This record gives sequence, C-alpha cells and structure tokens, in this order.
Amino acid sequence: MTDDQERVQPSGVWATAVGVAKVRALETGRENALFRDPLAQAFAAAGGLWPAPSPPPGDEAARRRRLGVAFSIVIRTKFLDDLLRRASASGIWQVVVLGAGMDSRAFRMDWPEGTRLFEVDTAAPLDFKASVLRQEGAAARCERIPVAVDLREDWPGALAAAGHDPMAPTVWIAEGLLIYLPEDAVELLLARIGAQSAAGSRMGLTLGSRGVIERFGADAAPGSAASMWVSEMPDDPVGWLAGHGWDAECHTLRERAAAYGRPMSTPPQGEERPGGLISAVRR
Repeated sequence: MTDDQERVQPSGVWATAVGVAKVRALETGRENALFRDPLAQAFAAAGGLWPAPSPPPGDEAARRRRLGVAFSIVIRTKFLDDLLRRASASGIWQVVVLGAGMDSRAFRMDWPEGTRLFEVDTAAPLDFKASVLRQEGAAARCERIPVAVDLREDWPGALAAAGHDPMAPTVWIAEGLLIYLPEDAVELLLARIGAQSAAGSRMGLTLGSRGVIERFGADAAPGSAASMWVSEMPDDPVGWLAGHGWDAECHTLRERAAAYGRPMSTPPQGEERPGGLISAVRR
C-alpha cells in the first residue's frame, strides 16, 4: 500500500491541525512572509485542503471571522518561533510541543546540536503526519521524538519514557491547544507541566482572549475549529500563571502584529484586554 492509501483522514479536534497547516502554507507563499513552512502545503494537501478551496458563500461577518482566525494563527506562529529561538540561544536543549498536530518546527527551524524536540499528540495525527513526512522525504534538523499519548492520560509518564529529563530546563509550547480544553483540564495541564519543569524552563502559550468564543465561536459552523472552543484566558493571566510558579508576560495580538510589520486593519472592539500570547519563565 502507498502512504496515500494507508493514511487516515483527519477528523474531530485534530482535523483543525490541517486547517492550521493551510493557513501556514498561504503565509509561506507571501513575499513578506513572517515565516516559511515548506511542509505546510503537503500537510494541507494530504488533508484535502490544498489547493486552498474558495470559502463558501456567506455573510461579510463570517468572512471577517475566518480572516481573523487565520491572521491570529500567523501572528502566534511567529511569536512562538521567536520564543523558541530565544530559549534555544539561552542554552535550553529540550523542547516539548504539546498537541503538536502538523507542527513542523523540528524540520523548518535551525537548532543547536544536541536539541531534542518531543512532539506530544495522539496516535492518529502523528501517524498521518509520519506518512506525509515519508512522502516528502523530510529530514528533521534536531532529534525529533514523537510521543503518542492522549493529553487526558498520563502524558508525563509517556514523555519520561521517551527520554525527557525533568531535571534539565525545557521550553514548552502549547499552541492553539488550551482553548479546546475545559478549565479543569487546563489547570491540570499547567500543574503537570510545572511538575516536569526545572527552574529556568520556558513556556509559550496561546489563550483564547476574553470574549473570543462569543465573537467567533457562538455561531460557528458545526465541526469547525471555533465551534469546539470551550475556554478563554482568565482575567489576570499573569497572576494566574504566577500561582502556577511562572513569571509571565502577556501580549495582545494587535501589539505583536504591529511589531512584526503586519498591523491589524480593524479598530479594537471596546477596551482591549491583555491578549492571549504568553511567554513565561519557571521560577
């Protein structure tokens, strides 16, 4: 059988990872791209989203919501790329990407010798991804270690069995993940990350800004990413993370977009609260 014949097609929450790959493929094709992801188009094509289909006819508000979600994916990708580069430059050699999906940072970023990058996700997306990587003949630029486990199960145990060293600092990435988890699951995830994090570890999170479910998810199409959003960030994310043992900085999408030379064209809707792009250091 060929990889195409063996490949299980995306479904459920992890299907959104292919949608993210489509957004990254479109950004990669821009002349002034904020990042380049050479594998994104292959992931999107394998999931049936490339060539990028024309959006279904709909009202202007729906179109703007789709563009808003895509824009946020681009900005958060750049934000976390930069965080990883800083962590790597500081000497951190362990990277853990939680809910890795179609993340290709092991392949598209330059890593110092000795870097170990763990991709934690369920077996279905990791198997799908592996088939595309074989098809593309992709070679990782660091030691890449897939860890097939559900984040609702004992993923710290699976991570340890794969070779993660909790005594050495780690940089953790949870991109586009927490918004799909109920609040108690988010708290458990943070507690587990903290238990595996030596002092000086770093973390990059994306959180659903306050009101994002009301603005984007309430009338989203069934099965779309936004229809599965369930949690938003707390009113005081810096204080929340301090309670978990992290010194955090919180950035708005608008702030980071302007810093990257990609300012948002729409005015803010009411008072702009602290945004959902978080960088943190373990105390």
